[in-house]
Amino acid sequence: MSRTVTVGVDDSPESRAAAEWAAREALLRGLPLKIMYISEPAPRFVARTPLLDPDTYRRWAEQLTREAADGIRLRHPGIEVTTEQLTGTPADLLCEAAGFAELLVLGSRALGGLEGFMVGSVSLGVVARAERPVVLVRAGEQAADEHKMDPAGVPSAAAPFRPVVLGLDIDQADDTLLEFAFDAAARRKAPLRVVHAWPEPPTSFYRFAGDAELYETLERGQATLLSKVLHPWVQKFPDVEVIEASRCGSAAQVLVNDSRDASLVVVGRRISTRSFGARIGHVTHSALHHIAAPVAVVAHG
Repeated sequence: MSRTVTVGVDDSPESRAAAEWAAREALLRGLPLKIMYISEPAPRFVARTPLLDPDTYRRWAEQLTREAADGIRLRHPGIEVTTEQLTGTPADLLCEAAGFAELLVLGSRALGGLEGFMVGSVSLGVVARAERPVVLVRAGEQAADEHKMDPAGVPSAAAPFRPVVLGLDIDQADDTLLEFAFDAAARRKAPLRVVHAWPEPPTSFYRFAGDAELYETLERGQATLLSKVLHPWVQKFPDVEVIEASRCGSAAQVLVNDSRDASLVVVGRRISTRSFGARIGHVTHSALHHIAAPVAVVAHG
């Protein structure tokens, strides 16, 4: 059975933006699109109230997903769209759906200014547990936002894609993460900017003699290590323009700064075998809350 691009929807602006992005991604990948709506079961005493009559609520959910699917078919002719309405714990059902999907797409709400973006508990729970890629899309995100300006200086979906940005820890350079990023860039015919951060030399705080030489040595060494990690992937994807960005500084801050012009940002999440629960790392957490472009979190071993 063919995998799908699956999107979780509700009646929010971020959900609508996520559905549109998922439709465009399904077209890029030549895959069907599945639109899911999940409702939590209401307590018995609440379910008996007229406003939350189960049949009325079910019809509303069916109408919501049907209208979303009809809109996608109208704007993206030829795409295969299916819908599904389920009742249960959203995070659990979305994680289960992710297991059958090529990738899962969810929305996240913009707060604006220094506050960044609101990533709800359901989305964070899914990102921390799903073992397939999960993409978070911002409210208001449009097709033109992924593209460069046209010759007239206007954002246009007809212009080339902006770069795909990969945040990479070269000490944990997993093939699953690299494959996803290179493939995403190849499908978009976009450059791939690989961002690697390394810590400032400890002596730099004291400005000892020879600091500049030490810094340059570390800089060359880190750049060489990054090139070595990427070499087999550059050979595998010869048509992808690769921009190697080895920077000194906080990994989270470096990635956020280097992603301002991205069409898609790709980060990793190591699958944990610990018994006390899944988690996401600091860099991934920062990316989800502070990067405006869609962020793909790729689970890897």
